[in-house]
Amino acid sequence: MQPGKKAVLLDMYGVIVKQTGDDFVPYIQKTFPHLTEKEIYTPWLKADIGEMTSLEVWAALGFQGDLEKIEKQYLDTIQLNDGFLEFIKAIKQQYKLAIISNDSSRWSRYLREKFQLNQYFDAISISGDLKVQKPDARIFALTVEKLGVRPEDCFYIDDREGNLDTAQKLGMTAILFNSFNSRKIVYNGEMVSSFAQLLSRLSV
Repeated sequence: MQPGKKAVLLDMYGVIVKQTGDDFVPYIQKTFPHLTEKEIYTPWLKADIGEMTSLEVWAALGFQGDLEKIEKQYLDTIQLNDGFLEFIKAIKQQYKLAIISNDSSRWSRYLREKFQLNQYFDAISISGDLKVQKPDARIFALTVEKLGVRPEDCFYIDDREGNLDTAQKLGMTAILFNSFNSRKIVYNGEMVSSFAQLLSRLSV
């Protein structure tokens, strides 16, 4: 455990799970190739801040029939990132743990139940529940308050530079997680490419 550090806050997409969310547009375009990226993201982003349900997103995009089944087919393409379970079990006794995720309430609940994630975390902040999303500082502040710690007591792990910038401005130690090296990232701060590397960093 790092001296002075009490909590580890983790992003969901691109960190806990392999998928970053960037696959959603091409997934939808397999069925509706005429839909533009903007047309797909507009309802999706509304669900992320609780203005629409996730089932309403599928309907808005043009899907018909059993929307719960259609949604489940997409969500079941999502996989836990390699090494996550070993990592989280290794640090559970050392740190308070939290998730901060931009996601619809329903999607997040389904994935957390499917992968049995709730048991590991002391606080879970989902933008669809709170109606505020990263990089807004309020979702970070709410999470820190739930944990009963200060921002400077926290590590924050994300795959998006903008979210890390907010966490760093609040006083957290920000670490970029880039497990697939799938995006050309220019980042001046700390970066890890696996949970093994992250565990080594947090255990020093």
